[in-house]
Amino acid sequence: RKTRELDRASLMTTLTISPGRPLRGTTTVPGDKSLTHRAIILTALAEGTSTVSGYCRGEDCLNTMRAFQALGIPIAETPTELTVSGKGFWGLTEPQGPIDCGNSGTGIRLLTGLLAGQDFFSVLTGDESIRRRPMGRVVKPLREMGAIIAGRKGGELAPLAITGAGLHGIDYHSSVASAQIKSSILLAGLFAQGQTRYREPRLSRDHTERMFQFFGIPLRQEEGTLVLDGRPPVGWRGVDVTVPGDFSAAAFFLVGATIVPGSDVTIRNVGMNPTRTGLIDVMRKMGADIQVLGLREAAGEPVGDLRVQSAVLKGVTIGHELIPKTIDEFPVLCVAAAVAEGDTVISGAEELRVKESDRIATMSGELKAMGALVEERPDGMVIRGLGRSGENGRLQAASNARSHGDHRVAMSLAIGGLTAEQGMTIADTGCVETSFPNFEAVLTDLLAHSA
Repeated sequence: RKTRELDRASLMTTLTISPGRPLRGTTTVPGDKSLTHRAIILTALAEGTSTVSGYCRGEDCLNTMRAFQALGIPIAETPTELTVSGKGFWGLTEPQGPIDCGNSGTGIRLLTGLLAGQDFFSVLTGDESIRRRPMGRVVKPLREMGAIIAGRKGGELAPLAITGAGLHGIDYHSSVASAQIKSSILLAGLFAQGQTRYREPRLSRDHTERMFQFFGIPLRQEEGTLVLDGRPPVGWRGVDVTVPGDFSAAAFFLVGATIVPGSDVTIRNVGMNPTRTGLIDVMRKMGADIQVLGLREAAGEPVGDLRVQSAVLKGVTIGHELIPKTIDEFPVLCVAAAVAEGDTVISGAEELRVKESDRIATMSGELKAMGALVEERPDGMVIRGLGRSGENGRLQAASNARSHGDHRVAMSLAIGGLTAEQGMTIADTGCVETSFPNFEAVLTDLLAHSA
């Protein structure tokens, strides 16, 4: 609770990168952020006690945990496990004040769907970044279901005030492939009368579908359409959920170990959901040496160990079909492209302009400051790699590198800084706490193995 109440100014920390050594050794990354949000939601709606082990302790997920505590769900917390005392399908109660989702787009959008069908009033808000991000994409279809939601700019922006209402199922065809829109509508659909049907132009992350199946919630596929019968007659019991490591967190070390010569890193217990692992496909196409070892399953999700060794990269073309599978890895993928040999052309990525920052603009600007050759385009960019004659190029240390309040930008710049000849300090890196609180410690440990 104290962390949540910290003034943003106190989070204006810096991260200093000292290049010159390879990354070596074995490590783990925090539990998957997307899965942690969903596990907390579904265990809260379960009947009886559940455990969520290996959960992500980033601020985004802790804010979702606090949201459910405010909604009357007892949750006991240790560094490795949450114990959730679920109160059943209709067990949530009206919160005493606004719910602060912090920096989490997933948290606020999924909660909007969930709370739209309750029988009480609630208000959802977040930090400055969240209050700029588009909410109409979930508010509009939820209103079609009968939701009563007020917000800034007619519901386009948070805070959102939700007057719980009786919902009815709809047949919705989303214009964008978005796991947040899909999940918000499915959570609302659970509490709606009748059938909810959902289609999307390309498959976005399917964590919600897999976790519904794991909990025994009757969701089915019919010719590319998700079909959910609302208000199931029987609820679901508490379960034990094991959350694998977050692929998006592992991505920084996959790229870092590839582009820093002499590196050899193994990352244990990483979620390998095929809707998330587009980075591996792209990096292998570029020439990366990434091995997937020991594939297995946990909580309905594929899990494996990843071994990556340094390799020389070449530029590639990344079109709209790969963007949903690489959406969170885009900033660090730009770093890989910047040091590769040849051009990397990225298109169909306009969704990146409405993330924690405008990631097309922020990565273009920050990489240019590090000596990269980048042409920004409305839906992506062209990166002219610095690599030459069989070796990766090197970025320069920027004099005023900054995160723009975006955790993935901050960590991507840190990885890029490993290729420079001089040390580099990145400003405003307190945002890294939202997803990867021990990023600096893990990076330092991997560098220390080669000392």
